[in-house]
Amino acid sequence: MFGRIGMGELLLILGIVLVIFGPSKLPALAKSMGQAVKEFRKGTQDVTEKIEKLADEPAIPEENKKNEADK
Repeated sequence: MFGRIGMGELLLILGIVLVIFGPSKLPALAKSMGQAVKEFRKGTQDVTEKIEKLADEPAIPEENKKNEADK
């Protein structure tokens, strides 16, 4: 019921946005939304890369941890 937005709903939302912000503000609004999506994707990609890097590192055995702590 709430999972999909059809063409009619999308046009209604765009119409409301047009009335609220006006035609002169829409390009700036679209640009800022695009930049926000770009930054979000970059951030999620960085986190994913860090998690994958940590997952690929071999675990340090307990006896090595004790030896490193004594140093």
